[in-house]
Amino acid sequence: MLHDILMILLGLVVGLVIGFLVAKKFMQKYLKKNPPINEKMIETMMTSMGRKPSQKQVRQVMQQMNKFM
Repeated sequence: MLHDILMILLGLVVGLVIGFLVAKKFMQKYLKKNPPINEKMIETMMTSMGRKPSQKQVRQVMQQMNKFM
């Protein structure tokens, strides 16, 4: 009885760990292929707000975005 419960718990823990690792790998691959924001998006956003950004400003914003990711 106790042996069965321990085997079920062990199976659940192993399944959770494997599931977490597979999901983490999948998300890393997805984000590498489809980055959430790029320099062109930042430039478009700043232009739509009425300012013409320099390349230096765009790079600074990208560095700030990457720091928080």
